[in-house]
Amino acid sequence: MRPFAAGGYRWLVSKIITGEPEDTDSSQSTDAELAAYLVRRAGDLAARMRLDGLTVARKTSVSDVVSDADKAAEEMIVGVLASARPDDGIIGEEGAKAPGRRTWVIDPVDGTFNFVSGLPAWCSAIALLDGASLVLGAVYQATTDELWIGGRDHPTTLNGTDLPPLQDRPLHELAISTYLHPTKVDDVNLRDGLLRSIAAAASVRIIGSGSVELAAVAAGRLGVWLHADTLSWDWLPGAALVEHAGGTTEVFEHGGHRWHLAGPPTAVAQARKTVLGQ
Repeated sequence: MRPFAAGGYRWLVSKIITGEPEDTDSSQSTDAELAAYLVRRAGDLAARMRLDGLTVARKTSVSDVVSDADKAAEEMIVGVLASARPDDGIIGEEGAKAPGRRTWVIDPVDGTFNFVSGLPAWCSAIALLDGASLVLGAVYQATTDELWIGGRDHPTTLNGTDLPPLQDRPLHELAISTYLHPTKVDDVNLRDGLLRSIAAAASVRIIGSGSVELAAVAAGRLGVWLHADTLSWDWLPGAALVEHAGGTTEVFEHGGHRWHLAGPPTAVAQARKTVLGQ
């Protein structure tokens, strides 16, 4: 197989979108090319497996589930990375773990409860860390055929086209995307911080897939993303998209929780103050 042709990332995106054979050697690809390939392939695999019927098991609760598609997609990604980036490490939601020079953070199916329920808001997502530095993120939503890539070496794109810079706007003009698990309703610090922020926003949306939501923030479809105690695979891929679309991200501690914010700078600053009760 030959390496990626001149034009690299956008060339690969055009191949993926049109469904043409990639005809590539992943070991010769750039990180962005490889990330795009992995999330698209994982999303397509999960979508096909869902049509054929899924085996689903509970993890920690009735809403925290895992399917055989999650496991198969993660196994596929790990296998490709072992060949393409043998010196890199891996952290996967479904348990894959390996040390390395850099670290790929994998969410093979983000929004699994939506996925197994037949709701369209789910995706495959991946991020790359170099130490503590977030290099890039990639998100593919198979149900809408949308492929997002954003990283420190290029602005965020949707299906190969640069997103317009995210406009700075205040919180009261924007929809806020968040989540409160039913078992956490009695946690006053968490509940009240979220409610104060919701009250300050134009509207609220709870979609159920962190990376789908963060991609929507990067595109200006949603305004602000506010969650607490978010796991790395639910945060990092989408955070990269927001940052490199001209938005800002912030992680801070308050009330015994680790809060994660993303969106336009003014709205993020205002949402942080509402969480703090200022």
